[in-house]
Amino acid sequence: MATLEQRIITWLREEPLHLQALTQAHALGLNDGWLAAGFVRNLVWDRLHGYIQATPLNDIDLVYFNPQDCSAQTDKRYEQHLKANSPDLPWSVKNQARMHERHGHTPYVSSAEAMSYWVEVETAIGARMNTDGQIELNAPLGLEALFAFSITPNPRHAIPAVFAERVRSKGWLSRWPKLSVKA
Repeated sequence: MATLEQRIITWLREEPLHLQALTQAHALGLNDGWLAAGFVRNLVWDRLHGYIQATPLNDIDLVYFNPQDCSAQTDKRYEQHLKANSPDLPWSVKNQARMHERHGHTPYVSSAEAMSYWVEVETAIGARMNTDGQIELNAPLGLEALFAFSITPNPRHAIPAVFAERVRSKGWLSRWPKLSVKA
């Protein structure tokens, strides 16, 4: 039987849009770069619910880590480059080296550490294509919750109102009715 990681990698390879996004992100060569959040989470939830069509993504979150250039303008340049090559994809690029400021944390040391503070456990997962063309995963909080039909608050985030608002505003329970919220 395939491991959880192998299942996700297979599903990513089977989705043309996901494979296209992974290829485009890889071409940028960003340090510690990952397509994360809903990019992986939504696809897994779609497959667990038996959906044939992948849920359209509001955005494709490309996170990377470069403490030498924390400029938001640099992120915008990367977004513009990606949109020029894949105008049909809704790119959002964020350098995780500055995201600690948003949350009042000490500086992060990697994209994985930044993801480990994201609001939901199931959201803290990224995928990328390596130099050999293989898909790799980065799941600092593990993969088990993603397959447990749950939406779980991350204890490291510790702002319950933000979690509750995200669950409500994103409509996850309507789109994926087998999910339940863990407290």
